[in-house]
Amino acid sequence: MSSHVTSSAAPPPGPAGAAQAYPARLTARLDTPLSRWLWLVKWLLALPHHVVLFFLWVGVAVVSVVAFFAILLTGRYPRPLFDFTAGVLRWNWRVAYYAYGALGTDRYPPFTLADVRDYPAHWDVAYPEHLSRGLVLVKWWLLALPHYLVLGFFVGGARLAWFSGGLIGLLALFAGVALAFTGLYPRGLHDLLLGLNRWVLRVAAYSALLTDAYPPFRLDQGGREPETDS
Repeated sequence: MSSHVTSSAAPPPGPAGAAQAYPARLTARLDTPLSRWLWLVKWLLALPHHVVLFFLWVGVAVVSVVAFFAILLTGRYPRPLFDFTAGVLRWNWRVAYYAYGALGTDRYPPFTLADVRDYPAHWDVAYPEHLSRGLVLVKWWLLALPHYLVLGFFVGGARLAWFSGGLIGLLALFAGVALAFTGLYPRGLHDLLLGLNRWVLRVAAYSALLTDAYPPFRLDQGGREPETDS
């Protein structure tokens, strides 16, 4: 399986306050109408994806070790390995958007690492032509540690059949209840969930060594990416 990523190089990390777009970009649109009750069984419908993703994440762990040494020695993330890791993150986001990361669509996620143009959820990351050989030693554990503490609150640790702990899971549950009683998904709640998931995926890209650009401590809500970092 192959994935599609943008071919432009990631912008180098600039000084604090520099205006630049973050190289990992998450977008999504809210589908309407949404079923009032389908969300109750999405844990079961998404199960085949979770099985496949389990093995894909095992592959990412192996690829990340290889990429770590490749970056350390050459300053480059081998493009086929980069595309694989980016594809797994993309696939994971589509499943999360369908299921209990957002409940933003009833359209079943495709089984592919590639971007699917007409699917309502997308994630991409610019391929960097060069990565720091020094940062690779510390960014995925030391530099990302403050973000891990924040993400622990976002995603939590408890998990039941249809509920993932943390703020994201709780807000998705609220969205499901709103759908059940009103048939409507509160737009503000959707925008907030997109912002939380965007933060998670930015940190995931950074800790997976896909970029040297440090994730901003900022909640960018809504289905579209901001054009610049403030």
